[in-house]
Amino acid sequence: MAASTVFFLDAGARGQRLCAHYPARSAPAVRPGSPDTPSGEAGGAVARGQILLLPPFGEEMNKSRRMIALGARAFAAAGFEVLTMDLLGCGDSSGDFGDASWAAWQEDVRLGVAWLDQRAQAIGGATGDPGGDRGDRLPPPLWLWGLRAGALLAPAAFGDAPALARPLNLLLWQPVTAGKVQLQQFMRLRVAADLIGGQAKGAMQAMRDQLARGESVEIAGYALSPALAEGLEAAQLKPSPRVARLAWMELSPREDARLTPAAEMAVSAWRAQGARVRAAVSQGPSFWAATEIEEAPRLIEASLAALTAGDDFEIAPAAADDGGDAVASAPRTEGHAA
Repeated sequence: MAASTVFFLDAGARGQRLCAHYPARSAPAVRPGSPDTPSGEAGGAVARGQILLLPPFGEEMNKSRRMIALGARAFAAAGFEVLTMDLLGCGDSSGDFGDASWAAWQEDVRLGVAWLDQRAQAIGGATGDPGGDRGDRLPPPLWLWGLRAGALLAPAAFGDAPALARPLNLLLWQPVTAGKVQLQQFMRLRVAADLIGGQAKGAMQAMRDQLARGESVEIAGYALSPALAEGLEAAQLKPSPRVARLAWMELSPREDARLTPAAEMAVSAWRAQGARVRAAVSQGPSFWAATEIEEAPRLIEASLAALTAGDDFEIAPAAADDGGDAVASAPRTEGHAA
């Protein structure tokens, strides 16, 4: 099992972010000087790719910590370098949840990407200097691992010119593609609590009025600031030409479940934009919303299959050897280089 190192990442005037770093383990050895050599020492074990977690929202993060740790360890054991981070106001990072804004969380994503870029350059990724000792090597692909509403933070890494010329890929777990939906679900927690207390009438509008006055709203123990609510509500995950590969992973309690029509439309839009897409539904619980801490090992297995796939990335198995843990959507027929 891959060991992790916990540390605080300096965010300057914005404080510190608690991170866990999972170094790549058991990565395949490569031939020195190969044009396909990713970052790492010549001829040694190297990272097949780097993965940055984009965490879910609110209490969903706490319910997901077990699965995140299991996934990160499995990915690292398969040869991927993984970085997880508590965003501003979350976990043991600086600030309180009420201090968070969507813009600040986007900055945290860029901070994580920059840290991984520096790692790739220091270990031996392409530096843009053909005369350098390792300038002829390709850096590893960067995977943004978005869990639920974390997927909405991915565009923070799309806009800037990348420090490294390398593929940018997405691994999405039950993604939320419209922040407005996530915000409504979160605010309904307050409505449900008020309903129990007999005060539900007009609760949703009262919260929106409070936010409009520039006041934070207390929901299930979280202080939701106007800046975070406004940013989350406006956030959307739309297809981007920056993304080379998209692994869209969903969960269902049924063995034979397929993507919802909305998800099918979403992955079709990504294919039309030019991304290579693997979409699959694995059998397992909705761990981010479960009362107890739950695990979904088939989701991790399906993700590993996507991360390690080569030219057959878009051809996900219709069923696994143990009876079917993933049902894939049909790939598009035209090819795009990742």
